[in-house]
Amino acid sequence: MKAAVPVLTAENLATDKGRVALFSELFKARLTLLVVLTTLVGFYLGSAIGVPVDYALMFHTVFGTALVAAGASALNQLIEREHDARMKRTENRPLPAQRITPNSVLLLGALLSVAGLAWLLFAVNPLTAFLGAVTLASYLFVYTPLKRLTVLNTAVGAVPGALPPLMGWAAATNSVSAGGWALFAILFFWQLPHFMAISWLYREDYARAGYRMLSGVDPEGRRTAASAVRNTIALLLISLFPYVLHLAGRYYLAGAFVLGAVFLACAIVFARKLTPRAARQLFFASIIYLPLLLGLLVADKATKKLTPEGAVSTQSLPRAEQGANPVAAPATLLN
Repeated sequence: MKAAVPVLTAENLATDKGRVALFSELFKARLTLLVVLTTLVGFYLGSAIGVPVDYALMFHTVFGTALVAAGASALNQLIEREHDARMKRTENRPLPAQRITPNSVLLLGALLSVAGLAWLLFAVNPLTAFLGAVTLASYLFVYTPLKRLTVLNTAVGAVPGALPPLMGWAAATNSVSAGGWALFAILFFWQLPHFMAISWLYREDYARAGYRMLSGVDPEGRRTAASAVRNTIALLLISLFPYVLHLAGRYYLAGAFVLGAVFLACAIVFARKLTPRAARQLFFASIIYLPLLLGLLVADKATKKLTPEGAVSTQSLPRAEQGANPVAAPATLLN
């Protein structure tokens, strides 16, 4: 007979791995930190040139987004608790290890998610709250069930994973114009080689849990390798868009190209060898690439103002450039 699940109490939390460790795992602290980081970058890049950054609005944006991300992580683990118990990689998470009850996770996850969306709605703007709701719903009710149905789940899951920088942009501009979509695209394509590396390393574990990953139906690894290389090439090209759209300068352009080339080299090595070592190298290359690229974006943010229609204004350009024909960004998609 299966042992009863212990009730969540302060005494129980003080034992085992401790209160902080439990909630860090439940709310996927590293993933939530990545969400916060990308949201901050989107907000900063969307903030108007020549005007002090609205730090109060930035705080509200990051806080509300972090609440939604933490709630989504908890609810995702609630839905997948039986499958997580079958994987060595996830069997020690709070729910499979019975360190917290499902009812407690449901309550915490729902409260955090609703509180985060409400915070974004009333403290930021309705557009950012809407994007937060789309992120939450697509992560829990589209991506999560698709993991057991189709190998396309990775591409589908990259959508909610790429929305946080667009949320930051929407918070700063109250629009989802071209610059925000460029940030979305960077995060979208970055996730694909990142997860190809992970899924190749843990393909047996995923199969044991009933998750349909490309690596699980691709024993020779050709499709997995092709996906990693193809999407890294796409990422390299997409990463140049912030320069094209006048969000960043020439230093960013050069840095983005070099980072993308190194990342692509790691993907090619992975594709040719398909060894655990090559997969780990690609994984570590991905987690080094992203913060460096985002750091370049922030450090070399362009000083050219954008008009409400998304075109480059000549008011803040050097005299030599005024009167030239700047590259116009596409019109705002949603106001």
